Amino acid sequence: MRLPGELAPPDFLQLAGHPLRWRLLNELARSDRQVRELTRLLGQPQNLVSYHLAQLRRSRLVSMRRSSADGRDAYYSIDLPRCGDLLSAAGAALHPGLRLTVPPAAAAGPHQARARVLFLCTGNGARSQLAEAFMQHFAEGAVEAASAGSHPRQVHPNAIRVMREHGIDLTAKHSKHLSTFAGQRFDYVVTLCDKVREVCPGFPGHPQLIHWSIADPARDSGTGQESYPAFRRTADDIRTRVRFLLRLITQPPSPPEAH
Repeated sequence: MRLPGELAPPDFLQLAGHPLRWRLLNELARSDRQVRELTRLLGQPQNLVSYHLAQLRRSRLVSMRRSSADGRDAYYSIDLPRCGDLLSAAGAALHPGLRLTVPPAAAAGPHQARARVLFLCTGNGARSQLAEAFMQHFAEGAVEAASAGSHPRQVHPNAIRVMREHGIDLTAKHSKHLSTFAGQRFDYVVTLCDKVREVCPGFPGHPQLIHWSIADPARDSGTGQESYPAFRRTADDIRTRVRFLLRLITQPPSPPEAH
């Protein structure tokens, strides 16, 4: 019971402050996940995990889409920009000076090895090409990005067209089979489609594996003109995800704790 004049905590803090929901958000911030994966990672029963996922979906912090590999499965994704906006607003509600600002991504130092990232999808004709191009564009040399596919096909004309809107030229790009990178070391391997996640080979060095469950914009979308809005939505989604991944990759190490 609140006292007269007492302010309630912002909804985001009440929602995300629940220990299990906070753990769910943490796991989904790392990678898109299926319910059974979240159940295993959190050590909680499926009905309880599903209940709290529903709470997060109602607040539009988390979304769900059916797997393109098996329609009986579903992947859950976090909306990081919305979480950031709500977290910033919660800080500002306590004091204007606590409104969050996002620091710029750090560039690699002169003697610092560049992180290597490999993006994978089925055809390497759209999604993984967009991710590679966005990473190269935003990283400005701080990250080495590549892409490939399990069943390579020609780079889609709409992928070239939509990236032109972002000032990025894909006309010279060609698709590659994921075997092209067999035996190479990467720091991060990102799968952008549910099918390729199931056939993704192992890579030396134990890279961090990340999954982004993103529908193929060219699938069942009619002609090139009819599918173009789907390519725009896909490019916007990948652009956002890449920017967050870049900040994860380039964040400076945490300072040691004082004793």
